[in-house]
Amino acid sequence: MSADSIRLYDDDADALLSPDSFPDRVSLLPPERVSGQPGSHIRLLWGQDMLRDVLDGRYRSIVCSVNAEDNTHGLIAQIVSLVKTSQWSVHAVTSYAKMFQESVQVHAARDREPYVLKFDLDSVLVLGILRPRAQDHFTLNDLARGFETVTRMIAGRTDRRPICSVSFLGARSNRLIEGDGSNAEPSFETTLRTMHGAGFRGDVYAAPGMWGLGDVGVFPSYPFPAGVDRMRAGSS
Repeated sequence: MSADSIRLYDDDADALLSPDSFPDRVSLLPPERVSGQPGSHIRLLWGQDMLRDVLDGRYRSIVCSVNAEDNTHGLIAQIVSLVKTSQWSVHAVTSYAKMFQESVQVHAARDREPYVLKFDLDSVLVLGILRPRAQDHFTLNDLARGFETVTRMIAGRTDRRPICSVSFLGARSNRLIEGDGSNAEPSFETTLRTMHGAGFRGDVYAAPGMWGLGDVGVFPSYPFPAGVDRMRAGSS
């Protein structure tokens, strides 16, 4: 079947739904042919509604950020308010995070941060990477250590899979910076490389702000095709 003979919509909707009419869109590039070992890639979800997918029961675990001060603007606040079987509230989440952080400061001050807190909402498990004490942000090193812990927590646990994560980019409460003297937010590619290097192989949802980058081609999985590096190096 040729592309010219394929219709996506009924009636005349194909002609009406031109992408030029929608500022919020992505240009999804075709993936490479299937290669490598199973479980070697992170799947990227572009334009999908993470909360809707969670409520529809598509995941058993979610990774997001949490802090000990105020979580009202974080994803976890939306999750605990929408999951009807949850006994958690956003106030209880923050209180628990604060109590945990204060306890660690007393009993295990030399432990490496960040920690990963478990919030069992009955229908889904939230793994909240706790923002390090005395910081208003995460660094890439924090993210790497957090995802190393997440990877250990789900290893061999089929009851905690499938699992998904936020991108940690564009956050209001718990912003992500490169660190090592740079306060800039890292690229999506650098963030994915950090997660992948820590062993994470779940799904990652792109931040809503990325949906408007229709002029840049995006891929449905990470690692990206080898051709990207060749192009950066100047090869055709």
